Amino acid sequence: MPKIDFKKEWKHLYRPSKKEPVIVDVPPINFLMLDGRGDPNTSQEFQDAVSSLFPLSYAIKFAVKKAQGIDYAVMPLEGLWSVDDMAEFSADDKSAWDWTLIMMQPEYVTETLVEEIREQVEKKKNPPSLSKIRFESYCEGISVQLMHIGPFADEGPNIARMHAFAQEQGYQLAGKHHEIYLNDLRRTAPERLKTVLRQPIRKG
Repeated sequence: MPKIDFKKEWKHLYRPSKKEPVIVDVPPINFLMLDGRGDPNTSQEFQDAVSSLFPLSYAIKFAVKKAQGIDYAVMPLEGLWSVDDMAEFSADDKSAWDWTLIMMQPEYVTETLVEEIREQVEKKKNPPSLSKIRFESYCEGISVQLMHIGPFADEGPNIARMHAFAQEQGYQLAGKHHEIYLNDLRRTAPERLKTVLRQPIRKG
């Protein structure tokens, strides 16, 4: 049974250039989603969210494989980040960030299945934020993105490059800053981290 890797199927969304920003059109995608606020480096709420999303995503994957004979790689953790005034969004001050952690779910995952598997995970492991997870479609549409290599603390210049590129092309920022974490954060050296940076935009 071949395993589907949606990062390869949707290479234009998950493997952008690290040299220059590019503009993409992101379709509606289903996610598991969980909201919070504060610096992810120090927030227990953030750690609880991570430790709840992964068990549910893996349990859903195994349920799909068993029931439908479809095997796929669990998608990476992603984060939507914002502040009250996005014009003041800064990678240097994360204490005021609102965040939504998300994990992409294939089209054959339904809300009914998510609820069934949530009950099973609750009985077996009961991760701390399991009840707060929701299943929802999210559509970003036209966005600018860039691959960032290295520590999260060094993202600032690349975010600024993306914003400047979008403005040069006649766009304005619209929506939440989006990051896709392609590595296992617990096992990857900071200088080797690969993070897709994405920002929804609209014509000015």
